[in-house]
Amino acid sequence: MLKPLIVIPLYNHAKTLGKVFSGVKEYYKDILIVNDASTDNAEQIIKELGAISIKHSHNMGKGQAILTAAAYAKENNFSHILTIDADDQHCPKDLPKLIDKAKEFPYSIIIGKRDFNTENVPGSSKFGRAFSGFWARVQTGKKIVDMQSGLRVYPVQLFDYIKPNSTHFDFEVEIIIKAIWAGFGVEEVDVSVKYPKREERVSHFKLFKDNLRISILNTKLTIRALLPVPYQQYAKSEDGKLAPVNPFKVVKEQLKAKESPKRLGISAAWSVFWGSLALPGVRTMCLLTGIGYFNLNRPVSLTMDKLAMPPFIPALCIMVGYYMRHGYWLTEFNLTTLGYQAGQRIWEWVLGSLVVAPLFALIIGIIVFLVGKLIRKGIIFSGR
Repeated sequence: MLKPLIVIPLYNHAKTLGKVFSGVKEYYKDILIVNDASTDNAEQIIKELGAISIKHSHNMGKGQAILTAAAYAKENNFSHILTIDADDQHCPKDLPKLIDKAKEFPYSIIIGKRDFNTENVPGSSKFGRAFSGFWARVQTGKKIVDMQSGLRVYPVQLFDYIKPNSTHFDFEVEIIIKAIWAGFGVEEVDVSVKYPKREERVSHFKLFKDNLRISILNTKLTIRALLPVPYQQYAKSEDGKLAPVNPFKVVKEQLKAKESPKRLGISAAWSVFWGSLALPGVRTMCLLTGIGYFNLNRPVSLTMDKLAMPPFIPALCIMVGYYMRHGYWLTEFNLTTLGYQAGQRIWEWVLGSLVVAPLFALIIGIIVFLVGKLIRKGIIFSGR
C-alpha cells in the first residue's frame, strides 16, 4: 500500500509557508517541513503551525533537504515522499492526482508538469525547462517536459539505489537522469501553477552559481551517457523488492520479448549508418548522441556498429568512390594506388561512404527487423 509523506523543503519562505501547509493539510495529514537553515522567522511559523520539522544547522541546498526527508520517511515506514515548494506556486488540490499516478506506477518518479499558459511566467523558467528537457532526451532518450518542477513524488526505495552528488537545484535534474538509467520510470501529470508579479517574486535560484552547477552537471551526465558502458539497472523481484539486473542478460533478451522489431531495426540501421561514414571521431559522437536523443536500443546499436569496422566497408567505400570519380572500378592495388595516391583514396573513401552508408544501413535495418519478427513469433530461437 502507498503511504505518502508530504515534504515541504523550506528556505526563507516564512510568508507563504502557513498558506502552503494549511492547503496541504486539507488533503494529507502526514507532513514534514525541512527547514534548510532559514534566516527569516520560519521557526516561529513552524511552531505556530504545530508542524513536524527537521532543521539543518546550515544551508545545505534543496537537494539535501529532499535527501533528509527521504531518510526520515524510510525510518518511519513511508513508501513515498511528495515534495511541494514552500513559495505557494503549486496548488495543493493537485496532490491527489500525483498520488493516484504513483499508485499506478509505484516505482516511478511522478512529476507535476506545470501549465505555463498562465500569467507572469518568467522567460527564464520557460527557457530553463526547454533547455533541461533537451539534455534529458540526449542523456536518456526520454521526452520529459518539466524537469524543473518541484512538485514530485519519489519512491523512498529509490534512494537506496541512487546516490546523487548534487545537493542544490541541480539535484532535481540529476536524480531523474540517474533514476532512468537505473530502470525506474518517470511519469508526468498536468498541474496548475501560479507566479506572482515580478516585483513580488521571491526566488533563491542564483542565476550564475546555480546555472553553472546545472551546466557542469549536464556535461558530466552527457559524457557518461556517451560512454558505451551499460548502466546498473534494477527490477522488481517476485517478493516485491528491487534487485540488480545483469546488463548482459538484458542484451540477450532484447530480441526475445522486451523490444519491438521496428525499434531494433531502426537502432541497428542508425548504428551501421554512422559506423560506415568516413568521419572518424565525429561519427562516434553522432552515433552515441543519437542513441540517447532518439531513445534507440543501446545494446543493439553498439553491437551492430561492429559490422562497419575495417577492412570490408572502408574498402567498399573506396571502390564506390573511385567508380563515382572515374566511371570504372579500381582494379590495381599497389604502392602507387594505395601509397602515393593515398590522398585520392581518402577522398574516395569519404565520397563512397555517402552512398554505402545509407544503403548498408537500410539492408541491416531490414534484416534485424525481420529477424526480430521471426523471434517474436517463435519461429526461430523459440527454445532458447
